[in-house]
Amino acid sequence: MMKKLKQVFFATLIAISSTAGAQEQNMQETGRAFLRSGDFENAILVFNRALASDKENRELKKDLVLAHYYKRDYSKALEIAKSLIDDDDADVMSFQLAGNVYRALEDLKEATRMYRRAIKKFPASGPLYNEYGELLASAKNGEAIEQWEKGIQADPSFAGNYYNAAVHYANAGNKVWPLIYGEIFVNMESLTERATAMKKLLLQQYKERLFAEGNEPKNESEFAKAFLQTVQKQGSVANTGITVETLTAIRTRFLLDWYASNATKFPFKLFDYQQQLAREGMFEAYNQWLFGTVENLPAYENWSRTHNDAHAAFTSFQRSRIFRVPQGQYYR
Repeated sequence: MMKKLKQVFFATLIAISSTAGAQEQNMQETGRAFLRSGDFENAILVFNRALASDKENRELKKDLVLAHYYKRDYSKALEIAKSLIDDDDADVMSFQLAGNVYRALEDLKEATRMYRRAIKKFPASGPLYNEYGELLASAKNGEAIEQWEKGIQADPSFAGNYYNAAVHYANAGNKVWPLIYGEIFVNMESLTERATAMKKLLLQQYKERLFAEGNEPKNESEFAKAFLQTVQKQGSVANTGITVETLTAIRTRFLLDWYASNATKFPFKLFDYQQQLAREGMFEAYNQWLFGTVENLPAYENWSRTHNDAHAAFTSFQRSRIFRVPQGQYYR
């Protein structure tokens, strides 16, 4: 009889615990719905009530930081964010949230200290390098690019560092890295406004910089020098102007020369991907997608209609894969 009573007791405890956990989860989802709708006061109310019965729930605390942040109550957001990052179990997102609050408060000194601490704890986090670089860039600190480069090297499959680095190098007049980093970024993040902006930057770089006289790279890596020498061999093709068609020809010939002389020394995912597309008859469609959509959208749409099979094959292929750069292919 006693054994049976114990079994009933423990079963009841489990049921109560499960019910409580489900209730907190439901409250969290309710709070997030308020957050998405812009009702920050109700979101804060619900998150606080959920935390009252589960004071150590880190996910609820993160949601509460966001709610106060969006409400622009940065002091309260910072108070909760500090409790998150001071915990031994602090994760990357906790530091990102704290960073957003410090940046909103324009507290450069504390934000810098926090990001350095975060990167020391998570030295392979691309997002942390990216956001620290953005903080430095907002303060006109030239060391921003160093953080984005470290992010690319440590976490090559995170897109944000490629975007910021490409823009930085384009503004600096560099001929190589805007093209390399920009195209990698577009393949990682292809459906956003930033991707469209990067496509425009790539086309501009090919038109205005790549084949222009002077401004040759100094103190560049062997990879960058090899890339520039190989692609500039096709300069005569640019004599008729830079269009999607001439870019396709230039880039096709570049691949032939690169794989004949440099691919073994410098294995590189972006060029491997381009070569795969060329080998499978999709490189023209890829270049149309990369440049045609921003050069002349009606012309691109007409090309897609008149080359429906090629367009459909590339689109299907692109949607079926995720572009990632492997570790070890860092040549900056």
